Amino acid sequence: MMESDSLPNTSFPLPKSEFIGPKNAELTSLTIGQYFKRVVDNYTDHPAIVVRHQNINWTYKEYWLQIERVACGLLANGVEPGDRVGIWSPNNIEWSIVQMATARIGAIMVCLNPAYRPNELAFAINNVQVKYLVMAQSFKQSNYVAMLKELAPEIEDDRNDSLAQPLSLSMLPSLKFIYTIGDQPVDGLLPFSALQREPTESLRIKLTEIEAELSADDNINIQFTSGTTGNPKGATLTHRNILNNGLLVAQAMRFTHKDKLCIPVPLYHCFGMVLGNLVCLASGACAVFPGESFAPETTLRTVEEEKCTALHGVPTMFIAELELPNFKEFDLSTLRTGVMAGSTCPEELMRKVHSEFNMTEVVIGYGQTECSPINHITDIDSPFEKQVKTVGRAMPHTEVKIIDAKGNTLPIGEPGEICAKGYCVMKGYWGDEAKTKATIDDEGWLHSGDLGEMDDEGYVTIVGRIKDMIIRGGENIYPREIEEVLYQHNDVSDAAVFGIPDDRYGEQVCLWIKAKENRHIDEEKIREYLKSKLAYFKVPKYINVVQDYPMTVTGKLQKFKMREHMIETLKKQALKTEA
Repeated sequence: MMESDSLPNTSFPLPKSEFIGPKNAELTSLTIGQYFKRVVDNYTDHPAIVVRHQNINWTYKEYWLQIERVACGLLANGVEPGDRVGIWSPNNIEWSIVQMATARIGAIMVCLNPAYRPNELAFAINNVQVKYLVMAQSFKQSNYVAMLKELAPEIEDDRNDSLAQPLSLSMLPSLKFIYTIGDQPVDGLLPFSALQREPTESLRIKLTEIEAELSADDNINIQFTSGTTGNPKGATLTHRNILNNGLLVAQAMRFTHKDKLCIPVPLYHCFGMVLGNLVCLASGACAVFPGESFAPETTLRTVEEEKCTALHGVPTMFIAELELPNFKEFDLSTLRTGVMAGSTCPEELMRKVHSEFNMTEVVIGYGQTECSPINHITDIDSPFEKQVKTVGRAMPHTEVKIIDAKGNTLPIGEPGEICAKGYCVMKGYWGDEAKTKATIDDEGWLHSGDLGEMDDEGYVTIVGRIKDMIIRGGENIYPREIEEVLYQHNDVSDAAVFGIPDDRYGEQVCLWIKAKENRHIDEEKIREYLKSKLAYFKVPKYINVVQDYPMTVTGKLQKFKMREHMIETLKKQALKTEA
């Protein structure tokens, strides 16, 4: 506890920033496969999954049978419990089937980012020793087959006579079998149909025996998370981690078998895989996929035509949907809830999601991949101000605290690093004990790298990333505060604030800003607007009006790329001035 003389205007220490989530919610100790079987028994003919771009509309019974075919196909192809099965693909039915089928046989599904380039793909495969790879043939402008063969020139186009033999690839030594998704066969590679087997009696017996031996604490999924620097790290998650996270988020959304969830977020990420597929599985609800990747108009049309009751998205997705010229033409009256997560939600956007999308029971989720992924969530019944200004409180069976740089728990209202502890924390980073210990301390606390403040009711407000905090002339500046002010401006669509090096002040504030459609942003007027709302040292020295931001596939802004671009631009300007 901090000494009272270190706190201004108080005569006693403030309560500590720590909150323990409720423990009355029941956790499951079932594996994903065991839980799925119970759902199939209870909701046999209920809609389970809709994949619009593939004309898929299956009941839970139909879905289960397709999963069983692939589970048996994996076994027939030699996959054993613990083997790593990679999937490199945008959203499709094959992705969802592989997720559930690998879980049933105890294989570890490795999620590979659809945006990976050859060197990134090679790193991920080699880092966790992927043995089997299921991949799309292409996605947008990416030719996956060409990229793979760039890494593996040993794969010859005329290799069809020996496709069943294990591969021997010098740059990808662990990878032995590759299956492609698509109607057209690819020379030298196996088709996905090679994994679709009608179960024989012997395969069914083997599947049953394996399922009986599986534990909820078995590793079942590897998610790559890059953090702020360095190579991606393979966060290793169990059945208990991700199934219970899906279960508790479903309860927070008050999901039932009558709900239909529109999922435009990518499956390779925890948002789609856990908060999408597993949230629906946890409640017997129906998962609806509008397309292989996010498209604003397609998403809203899907909500209308499928009569979805819930819609997921990161803030930038909701902004894109709201900015559609024909937004008002879509009937979104069936919507009730959904999760907004992935990055900090501007307050003004949250208000519009309530009013314009009819999502009065939307919840804000916060966490990280290493936390399966959600550890905070807002409550449907909490005061509106708490819903729009905070990320809620610790989830059930989860503890949260806010600490300073020395690891001390801070008083209420003071910003510090958010730490979480509970069932949801990953086992560790695959094969990397040092990075695991740097993230999970000896007491089991997961350190997020995010800055937050906790109020006296346990609600947490995100201030920013520790590494995003700008220190200008000794003043701590939190980008989120400036961004929130800009979101209230009538001409501003989006804003991104970050720091760049400065010889005099250490850092200077830089702003990249986007205008709403048919609106104009004047740099000096924006500067005057900010001066009227913020202390002088928070007003950006550099303002750049842009059309687009560099982003990840999940819609997160890549501020490090903006920073690099600005530094390079300023260097060029300085050289030109000197000349």
